[in-house]
Amino acid sequence: MSQTEGVEEMRSWSQETCRRELHTALPKLRSMFHSSDSWEEMIRLFKIVTEVLLPHISLEEVEQGVFSQLLPKAVKEFHNITVEISRLSSEFSSQNTELKNSLRNMLQGMAHWLEALTACVRDVCSAENPVALENVHSLPTSVLQILVTTFTHCKESDSLYSGRLHLVLDLLQAIFKEAVCLQKQLMELLDKATLGGSASDIACMVSLLHTFLDICTIVSKMDHALHANTWKFIIKQSIKHQALVERQVRHRDIVSSLSDDILISFQSCLQIAEHMKVTGIQENTDQRLFQKNLKLCRFLVNSLLHYIKEFMPFLSESCVHLHYLYLQIYSMFPPSLYAVPISDIHQDEIANVFLVAIDLLIVQILSFRPFMDLVLNESQELPREQQFPNCLLLISILDKLPTLPEDVQILWCSSNKPPEEKQRMSIFKAVFQSFALCSPEISFPVNMKETFANAQSTVNISFYQYTCIHLCAFIVLLPPVCFSELECSLLNSVISYRMMESLLAIDVWCFLARYGTTDLCAHHITVIANLVKYCPGKSSQLSHLIVLLRRLLFLLDTDYQESFVKMFPPEQEENLSFWQHISLSSLPSAWGSQVKKNLYKTAFLQCKKCLDSMQTLEELQKLNLSLSALLMACRSSGRLLDSEQHSDVAVIIVQLVPLFFQKQIAGQPLLQETFCFFLDLFSYIAKKTESAKLIQVLSLIPSLCQEDSPAQIKLSVLDFLSSLANILFPQEAQIMVLPKISGLFSMFLSDPVWLVNQHALETFTRFAEETSYEEIVTQSMNSEDIKNRVISILNKTVPFVEPNNRRQERLEEEKSILEKKISHCVQKPEEFLSLEPCRKRSREDSLSRDEEYEMHIHSAEKSLISVQALIKESHIPAWLQERLDSIQNLLTKLQQNCQQHP
Repeated sequence: MSQTEGVEEMRSWSQETCRRELHTALPKLRSMFHSSDSWEEMIRLFKIVTEVLLPHISLEEVEQGVFSQLLPKAVKEFHNITVEISRLSSEFSSQNTELKNSLRNMLQGMAHWLEALTACVRDVCSAENPVALENVHSLPTSVLQILVTTFTHCKESDSLYSGRLHLVLDLLQAIFKEAVCLQKQLMELLDKATLGGSASDIACMVSLLHTFLDICTIVSKMDHALHANTWKFIIKQSIKHQALVERQVRHRDIVSSLSDDILISFQSCLQIAEHMKVTGIQENTDQRLFQKNLKLCRFLVNSLLHYIKEFMPFLSESCVHLHYLYLQIYSMFPPSLYAVPISDIHQDEIANVFLVAIDLLIVQILSFRPFMDLVLNESQELPREQQFPNCLLLISILDKLPTLPEDVQILWCSSNKPPEEKQRMSIFKAVFQSFALCSPEISFPVNMKETFANAQSTVNISFYQYTCIHLCAFIVLLPPVCFSELECSLLNSVISYRMMESLLAIDVWCFLARYGTTDLCAHHITVIANLVKYCPGKSSQLSHLIVLLRRLLFLLDTDYQESFVKMFPPEQEENLSFWQHISLSSLPSAWGSQVKKNLYKTAFLQCKKCLDSMQTLEELQKLNLSLSALLMACRSSGRLLDSEQHSDVAVIIVQLVPLFFQKQIAGQPLLQETFCFFLDLFSYIAKKTESAKLIQVLSLIPSLCQEDSPAQIKLSVLDFLSSLANILFPQEAQIMVLPKISGLFSMFLSDPVWLVNQHALETFTRFAEETSYEEIVTQSMNSEDIKNRVISILNKTVPFVEPNNRRQERLEEEKSILEKKISHCVQKPEEFLSLEPCRKRSREDSLSRDEEYEMHIHSAEKSLISVQALIKESHIPAWLQERLDSIQNLLTKLQQNCQQHP
């Protein structure tokens, strides 16, 4: 009898014969297995060992007697088969029958190996007594190596076999099916196995878990059921042996891989939903596939939740993956600007099935300090598409904080101080700063779904409203110990260089003032009022504080308004810097009337004083301050000044005119500001002013307001022109006035600066509707482009609708430019504090002698021209001739002095 025939005879042995011949037959079979060069022969021998002899070997001996002896070579041979298949796969074709048969034969060999291993694992698993891992550790280790090789080969089959895949597809499907059965049987065995406390046992189990993790990565897009069952097994075994493996398992890799698989499954959901949305086809197959992927997403998130719950202390390094998971999910989901278009039905389904689980994940880690430090890290920089999701995350955290213990709330609401390595800001500061980075979403605008307590359905609100509502809702439940941090964050955000951050903080602060006590409101107003009073110059931060103060004053209780006025008495010159910003309509009629009267008187006297002794730039600064306060007092009276006020303003106007001539105002911000105040002040008396003075001012404007002039001057001139709409000019004055007005409008309507151009369009359309002089309108519109834009404004039509994608690109570009500007502003704030008060200058820094001569001579000329115009229009007073003779004598003396001192 040949050796082969003797081996085949073993299949017919009885159980008694097997037990009797075991110690003789097993070494013989092992020897034949190791000496064989044929994989078919090795499979045959392996099956005989596992099917005939294995049931009669005790579990304590099977590792040393069978698995450690046979499985290493089996793994090597299996690997060699796949390598050879990969080599031949690029060469075979349907015409090359011999090569095709050889390749298919090897693939069948892979299937036979998997089948034999499945039978082996099943046999071990069928043992009645518990299986100790240390007695079979070579088996799961070797099987997993073969499974990794098999699944990898199947995954790469598209590229490996290219256009010839159909020639072997049936065998690949069979191999994959056998591999799935083998893994299922192995997981059943490991589920039944017991784990000892030895280092080798623990290392073995950890290694097995990590290999299963590799399989998850491989099969994530191949088979949903296999993918889910593999993760289920990993989580279950990790928790089952938690006490033994928790310090050795690569938790970061598990969380990272699970997060990646969640994102892959979620992307598949979105792709299917997008396809149905774009094509408009709602096939049952697509819908089932969508729901299947969505169900997998929910399962994976629940698995992650379960894992986090058990291994939280070991997940410090995993927080970055959890944070990234949340941000990526919400960056791909509406209303993100980077989301794919999907239907409202699918949005609701995803939100109700999947996003609620993500929400629970955030709840679970809110008390975890490393996650807190990561989210509130002051130096973190996120890619553009994650900035909006990050703001949503912070708002979501705000909503959940009131349900947590107070000590956790305090940690989230407080910032740490140096010398801690990572600077952590408070949740308030994080929300404000994150919101400010979402300018494209605010401008687009992005709409959020919100359900109010008394509402029956969901309503759409802007992202700005959404953020403001949730911030205010959190403040209502804020622990008292966190209140000082809130106040600091509000103030810092109000004076932020980012306007949207400042506006949000102002709205929240006003809610706080309304919701809080009257004492709190009064205290905040006092603090901000002092900041406004002592904040120097003109800056965006000061403007923000002024807006806040104006709004808060309307909320100030009547009982506190008296003490507030007494704290900053308007009759004191030092308080002009404060009252110039305050709308007197915020005060009750009695107090408002008194403040207006005192403010007007103080500001007028200060203006006169400055104009009578104008020498230095510092005095010009005081003049501007006085003019600003005077204007505020005039505004509180509307456009109606009494006769005394009209005369006072006229006196100021006459004294201001000599200050303005082109050589002096160009490049002088303070003088430019004075000119703007001058125009604003003149508009109050323009209707009752003599034509000569109006002509004088209109003649002055073109030389001071040119194409390269600052936008501030152009906007002031436009406001001044707007005040002339209802004025009727004398016939003789129309020849000079009307062309000047139309010329200015024509220049502004063609201005390249969009802000000036838009303001010009709006001002001109109002002017055209109110004026009696149609020639101004027709002469101003000197091009078809201007005519078309004016008509569009009048008809309230949008001449051009910007596509959403282009609009998003433009908003992103604008944001990038603004962020660079703000970054530079933060680094060098002194460059952005425009109109800073000048230091007290020495005499050589005051106006030069030539400029002083020119200023006074120019003033005299203008005054004499005005007198000449008056002589033509009205009765000549008797004393005028005597005064003119006196002036003539003075001029004669000046000429003599000039001749004596050439």
